[in-house]
Amino acid sequence: MAATLAALAALTKSTLRGDPETEIHGVAGLHNARPGEIALVADARHARLAARTAASALVVGAAFDAAATPLPLLIAAQPAQAFEQIADHFSPAPEPAEPGIHPTAIVAPDAEIGAGVAIQAHCVVEAGARIGAGTVLRPLVFVGRRARIGAHCVLHPHVAVCDRCIVGDRVILHSGVVIGADGYGYETRDGIHRKIPQRGIAEIGNDVEIGANSTVDRARYGRTVVGAGTKVDNLVMVAHNVVVGEHCLLVGQCGIAGSAVLGDHVTVAAQAGLAGHIELGSGAVVGARAGVMRDVPPGRVVLGSPAQDVEKERLCLVLHQKLPEFVQRIRQLSAAVEQLTEKVAHLEATAKDDSEAR
Repeated sequence: MAATLAALAALTKSTLRGDPETEIHGVAGLHNARPGEIALVADARHARLAARTAASALVVGAAFDAAATPLPLLIAAQPAQAFEQIADHFSPAPEPAEPGIHPTAIVAPDAEIGAGVAIQAHCVVEAGARIGAGTVLRPLVFVGRRARIGAHCVLHPHVAVCDRCIVGDRVILHSGVVIGADGYGYETRDGIHRKIPQRGIAEIGNDVEIGANSTVDRARYGRTVVGAGTKVDNLVMVAHNVVVGEHCLLVGQCGIAGSAVLGDHVTVAAQAGLAGHIELGSGAVVGARAGVMRDVPPGRVVLGSPAQDVEKERLCLVLHQKLPEFVQRIRQLSAAVEQLTEKVAHLEATAKDDSEAR
């Protein structure tokens, strides 16, 4: 479905520089765009890629240096939003799922199913479960006994919401998400690791989105909580009895150990690890691959392993890069000290000989 740049300019209310009849067939990134596609320059740091891209046109902001490329430009006040409009034009949202229960789905007779719910092929909804209005269960979703799913949620294939766990309204769970697996709890007795029963639940707040193959374990007692509005990336681990505040960002492959508490608007970057039973204040930021072993005050940014204030860690990183230079300098200084020591010893010996000769 092709569109001219003139049509896209009208769609996005952008200013067009270049041939209005240029045909566009789709959107792509700067680095992998092909002729016939349009790409976004969202940041001044990416402007250098504009000279090398194979795209046929670019969406840019008003501050973009038009002399950087001969390509046609759509100049927008909000380039990212304009690009989203163009992307929606070429890839419209999928049609909503048809309400109803697929013949291959297994739904317990006493499960409560709200109006307009779609339960697709090979799903299982067990006894006492409740599914809110307008929610969609894609194929192969499992909802355990007395679990509660809110309204207008989307559970993608192979999601499991285990017994008694709670999912709020407008939640998106991507493929492979498990809500309410047993927490990692064992006691070692006589050299044998014995399982501690995990009696609690996991509770997911409204407007949460959890990426593929992430897990939120049920609590040993009480509940593991992911607060409203929080966004969780793929391959994230939230352990038993953790409390994640509202509107947090948990980025891919990070892990949060048992009973840690995160305030609101906390960011945990990729591959960071948080020890158990610590607290991160609201607005705290944990940098990528950091290892957090102790509490972090509200608003603090930490980096490194063990994590420390970001400015101190940056200084340590700079000094680490200079270690080869420092080692060479130390070797030079050591050699100089040895030479001076030899000279001093020689002078002392000479002075002693002179003294004895007198």
